Amino acid sequence: MSRAGTIEIFEVGPRDGLQNEAKVLPVETRIALIRDLAAAGLRTVEAGSFVSPRNLPQMAQTADVLAGLSSFGGSISRSTHSAEAGSKVDLEIDPPIHLPVLVPNARGFADALAAKAKYIAVFAAASESFSRRNINRSIEESLDEYRPIVAEARAKGLKVRGYVSCVLGCPYEGQVAVSAVVSVATALAAMGCEEISLGDTIGVGTPDAARAMTAAVASEIGIQRTAVHFHDTYGQALANVLACLDLGVTVVDSSVAGLGGCPYAPGASGNLATEDLVYLLDGLGVETGVDLDKVAAAGRAVCAALGSAPRSRTGQALAAKVK
Repeated sequence: MSRAGTIEIFEVGPRDGLQNEAKVLPVETRIALIRDLAAAGLRTVEAGSFVSPRNLPQMAQTADVLAGLSSFGGSISRSTHSAEAGSKVDLEIDPPIHLPVLVPNARGFADALAAKAKYIAVFAAASESFSRRNINRSIEESLDEYRPIVAEARAKGLKVRGYVSCVLGCPYEGQVAVSAVVSVATALAAMGCEEISLGDTIGVGTPDAARAMTAAVASEIGIQRTAVHFHDTYGQALANVLACLDLGVTVVDSSVAGLGGCPYAPGASGNLATEDLVYLLDGLGVETGVDLDKVAAAGRAVCAALGSAPRSRTGQALAAKVK
């Protein structure tokens, strides 16, 4: 199968990125980040998660983040605030921005509904050990809990995404069988998840393995429902993406400035940086609708707020040019 001419970048920085940063950012800064990412052309930006603030204080007040972004929920927003420059710039959004939020359980789903979320995501692991250590439930128990959540969400007209973690390796079990990944992915698809994101949580995958695993899942649920999500622990994320593009994958997850990692996967470094992904896709002539310079500026702004440097190599190169 040939590569798609257009790729959707599913931006996970404000959730999957920030949740693994030591510093807790205020709501206003998180809103400014999402607005900056929207101004850069990203049309799907993960806004947060409805988890216990005791477990992940970085994601506290996600309802307030959504409230501050209410103009993105289906209408056109005409201005946005740049966190880096401190100025307003014109921004027209058509089609509207999607703002998915992660819900780990029924309580999180109820909170998401109360916050008027229009797009939710649920997650399950392909590794039994990771599932039990991460959410204190077996894989099957987690899937059983999600079925009524997904059914109700779909009945209410919400979009639903499913994540599968540890698709290429587990910090506790090592190699994960492709059949286990396929089993979880097909279960999520069968319950009503419109898109399944395959996550290399600890970043151990290499291109051939990534392509084989993705192809196996796509053969069951369809390539149009299959997204990929690679961490860059061993510097393989871009190579893995390229291998999967050759299968016809059209949705790739990434995180601005390479923010994030996995708090339950020791040694796992950040996500694939959005800046690096956009640079690759621009070079391949693949359309994303994303402005590289604006994404890099958003990365610099959030890293300044965190007191850290961008981990994106492209972001670092572009930062040197603007000095």
